[in-house]
Amino acid sequence: MRGNASGRAFAALGGLRFAVKTRASETPLLECPVRPKIEPTFGCAELQLDAALQLLQQSGHSLPDRARSEDAWLQAIVDGLCELSSRDALTGLANRRHFELTLASEVDRVARAGEPALVLMIDIDHFKRVNDAHGHQSGDLVLRAIAVALSECVRPMDTVARFGGEEFAMILPNCPPSYGLAVAERIRSHVGANPIPIGDDEEVTVTVSIGGAFAPQWVRSSPLLWVERADQELYRAKSEGRNRACLEQPIVSHVSAEEKGLLFGTSTFAELG
Repeated sequence: MRGNASGRAFAALGGLRFAVKTRASETPLLECPVRPKIEPTFGCAELQLDAALQLLQQSGHSLPDRARSEDAWLQAIVDGLCELSSRDALTGLANRRHFELTLASEVDRVARAGEPALVLMIDIDHFKRVNDAHGHQSGDLVLRAIAVALSECVRPMDTVARFGGEEFAMILPNCPPSYGLAVAERIRSHVGANPIPIGDDEEVTVTVSIGGAFAPQWVRSSPLLWVERADQELYRAKSEGRNRACLEQPIVSHVSAEEKGLLFGTSTFAELG
């Protein structure tokens, strides 16, 4: 009976052997051999990568030599697909998904650090007229040109995105309210001052309307509400004649040192205790 029990225990332990080893001048030790580490395998031959490779090739992504390192090759595919999923295919700007992720992160940063931040919603004025008069291909050229113009007006830390259709969006971290309107006006004038080639000896000049809103400092707001407030200012710019920038007056929040401590997960009362 005891032998059968030992056999069952051996099987339950997956074949591990316990042995008592006695060394000179040492007490017996109970040893358990360590199983060899099993490295994970990707099974590249079983992955269906044709569609992914075609997308990356079409977008101009280059991949490392597969023969040198298959792990690096697979990682480059993953990185390339992540990049494609966060970019607008037409303009190359950040897409709406990436914009919303960045906006949520900025909301958290403003709530904790209390630094100012500005969101701008930018819409091309009378864009439908461009498509109707010159065709959608010319409309695409205009969208690309506007994307370039907007990118020329921002810092590396800022985010420029195509929000949808002819609407763009910007996130400007650490932008004080005293500079907000000047920044928006610089963007508006830069776009309107540059004619856009759309064909042989043919150009169009477009303008943009801009609405902006600041994130309330030391307040954990909602990204959706932040964008809605900027959208309201954009609507005001459109209703007042287009080709202008309207910014919401910033909300001034007076926060005590104790309230700031709570935002960071600490409290002066806890320190006194």
